[in-house]
Amino acid sequence: MTDRPVAEPYPDRRMNVVLRGVRGSLPSPRPETARYGGNTSCVEVRAEPGCLCVLDAGTGIRAVDGDVGEVRRVDVLLTHLHMDHILGLGFFRPLYQPGLEVHIWGPASPTQPVHGRLTRYLSPPLFPVRLRDLPCKLELHDAPRGPFEIPGLSVTADLVCHPGPTLGYRLEGEGGGVLTYISDHEPALGNGAVDGPEGWTSGYDLAKGADVLIHDAQYTDEEYPSHIGWGHSSISHALAFAQMTGIGCLIPFHHDPDHEDQALDAIYATAGRDWNFDIAPARERTEFRVGS
Repeated sequence: MTDRPVAEPYPDRRMNVVLRGVRGSLPSPRPETARYGGNTSCVEVRAEPGCLCVLDAGTGIRAVDGDVGEVRRVDVLLTHLHMDHILGLGFFRPLYQPGLEVHIWGPASPTQPVHGRLTRYLSPPLFPVRLRDLPCKLELHDAPRGPFEIPGLSVTADLVCHPGPTLGYRLEGEGGGVLTYISDHEPALGNGAVDGPEGWTSGYDLAKGADVLIHDAQYTDEEYPSHIGWGHSSISHALAFAQMTGIGCLIPFHHDPDHEDQALDAIYATAGRDWNFDIAPARERTEFRVGS
């Protein structure tokens, strides 16, 4: 992995991934978080020339380059509609490019489709521009539980344990390789540990055997007991989930806004011991490829 921005898509069919926002709950840009980053959840994935996939629309989405001269289609996959995951959506430049094909996918709800729920945010008094007034060619979809296709990627979505309808995503590229993204997840809820039967553990099928797993690791083990039920993992729970699912590399993600760079350095200084997978704590602007 490298810590530099991507200028343009790569010519091969591997997934080319850039971490654009890695912070959880609340944007926290300040000098003490500059190395890991303070923007909220957003991951850029490019797997097909002229196409762009974006996982979540936190404040990190402002750094995604969706220039209409290079991109003909954009797919935004929202895990859920908590504010830290959609706060940057109204500032996503492709939405304001006339005629650009943009698809937004999100979790279904028993009360309202994704369109109705996003309209609450992208309208006054919360935002000055209404969803219906955007000049792009916009389509909104309730993401199905199960597989669906977008250009260059086979996507599988499923519900995971987090307050409100929340999805995790498994992305498989045409050139091979699997990336799993589970940004907000509490697999230990109910028994306090990630040690239940594999098939009964939230998110297991999405993550099983993935080359790279981007996973919630918001709390330290000391912080978790006072946040049970909030929908997030301790770092130990993220490590145990990665071990259970047999992944190749864990990217701990959704860092707590109070965890500054020095604290994260100390937390992960010893976390890589005695595990049979690599660990690379999420940092903004980190780029990597998935697939052969």
